[in-house]
Amino acid sequence: METIPFHGQRAEENGMKEIITETMRSLKESIGFSGTALARNKDEILVNFSSGYANRSEGIRNRADTRFGIASGCKLFTAVAICQLVEKGQLSYDSRLQDCLPLEFKNFDREITIHHLLTHTSGIPDYFDEETMDNFEDLWTHYPMYRVRRPQDFLPLFADKKMKHEVGRVFHYNNGGYIVLGLVVEHLSGLAFSDYVEKFIFARAGMMDSGYFEADGLPERTAAGYIDHEDGSWKTNVFSLPAKGGPDGGAYVTAPDMTRFWESLMNFELINEETTAALLQPHVHITNDIYYGYGLRMKLRQQGVEKYILMGYDPGVNFRSVYYPEEARSIVVCSNKSGGAFEIISGIEQECTGQKRG
Repeated sequence: METIPFHGQRAEENGMKEIITETMRSLKESIGFSGTALARNKDEILVNFSSGYANRSEGIRNRADTRFGIASGCKLFTAVAICQLVEKGQLSYDSRLQDCLPLEFKNFDREITIHHLLTHTSGIPDYFDEETMDNFEDLWTHYPMYRVRRPQDFLPLFADKKMKHEVGRVFHYNNGGYIVLGLVVEHLSGLAFSDYVEKFIFARAGMMDSGYFEADGLPERTAAGYIDHEDGSWKTNVFSLPAKGGPDGGAYVTAPDMTRFWESLMNFELINEETTAALLQPHVHITNDIYYGYGLRMKLRQQGVEKYILMGYDPGVNFRSVYYPEEARSIVVCSNKSGGAFEIISGIEQECTGQKRG
C-alpha cells in the first residue's frame, strides 16, 4: 500500500494527497459515504480520502481539514480531563460524587464514585436511555435544544429521576454520567467545560482546528450534519442536537486532529504514564472480548489490548476511530451523515491488517 510522510501540518500545507484503493473507492461509492477517512502508522499515511458535501446547498465538498461532529466519540476527552485533575490531587477515582459537587441529587445513591461515572456503572438515570428511547430528537419536544449550551442545562432531563441500577452492579451506557463528570471538571477547575478541554487537551495535542462550537455560530470548514429520508429528501440536524456539545459528546474535530490526539495520549503528553495506564485499563467487561476503560472501549486478545475503540452516533453524525498500540496505528472516520463510518473503518481495517469486517 502506498504511503507518504506525515508531519502534522494541514493536508493542503503538507501536500497530503488522496490515498485510496479501488476496493475502498467502490465501498464508499456503494454506501454513499460522506465524510473523511484517515489512517496512519506513526509518520506514514496509509489511507486518506474525503467524499460527499460539507454543505449540500452551497456545493462545498468535504476535505481533509473539514471539521466534523463526533458525538460520543469525545467522552474520552472528558475522561482525560478528569484524569488530569486526579494527577493534580484535586480528586481521586474513589472520590464520592457528593463530595465533588455542591449539588444535591436527591435520588442518587450516596456511594457513587468518579470511577463509577467514568465506567458507566453508577446506575444513575440517563437523559437519553438507549434501552427505552429510539429517537434522540424526541428529547427536544418539550425542552428546546437551543436552550442546551452548558452541562448544567442537561440536568432538568435526568437529575431528579430515580436510580436505574444498583451502584456498580452493571455496565449501562450513560450520557448523563458524563454530564455530571463535566460539572465536576467545571467546579474543580473554575473553567467552563469546553474552555478546559480546549486549553488543556486540544491545545496540548496540537488540535488547532477542533473545538466545541455552537450550532448557530459554526466556524469555516465545519460540515453540516445531514439526515436523509427514504423518499430522497433530507434535512440538516440543526434542530436535532443540543445547540452546543459538552462532556457527553458534541465536539468538532478534523481527522488529522484526531490522529494528533491519539499520538499525544499515547506519548503521555496529556497525562503521565501511570495515569494513562489507569485510563486505558479494561475496567468493565461489556461483551465477548470488548471491555470499557475510562471513556473508551477496547478489544482484548491473549497478549493484551488489540485496539482501543471510539464511536459516536447522533442524527446526522457518525464517527469511528481506533488505535492499535502494537503498530502505533490510528484510523479515523468522520461522517456527516447518520451512517457509514462503521463500514468504512471496517474496510480500512481489513486492508491494513487483514482482519475480517465486523
